[in-house]
Amino acid sequence: MEKTVEQSATEQQSEPVKGGIVAYLQVDGAMKAAEFYKRAFGAEFAGAYPPDEQGRTMHVHVYINGSSLMLCDAYPDYGYPLEKPQAFTVMLPVEGIDAWWRRAVDAGMEVVTDLQVMFWGDRYGQLRDPFGVLWAMNEPVK
Repeated sequence: MEKTVEQSATEQQSEPVKGGIVAYLQVDGAMKAAEFYKRAFGAEFAGAYPPDEQGRTMHVHVYINGSSLMLCDAYPDYGYPLEKPQAFTVMLPVEGIDAWWRRAVDAGMEVVTDLQVMFWGDRYGQLRDPFGVLWAMNEPVK
């Protein structure tokens, strides 16, 4: 059964972290980003802490394509101001890249690099989400 944001936000138990390296993204609107990733990538909510009185969420955990992604809002009053995402790309290796790409673009991702066969032989493209995060999709050419 799929969890809603409200159900996840009230859970205090910890769901297993999946993946060898897990990105932890600070964005402006962690719960909104989780909802967006649900539409763009089919993300599943694993859990979240309830928002504080200012609407900020200190921890959101989602699964995308079998791996964990962590999200949080900025907390400038605690020394964690919001900074523009830069100098990194979140790589999303997928099977069936055309369907993944179409869903992400339809959800509102901005195309940065068109999906194409690259010099290393894989189909690859880059997208930017509404929170400023750069994503890349990659699938080996069969």
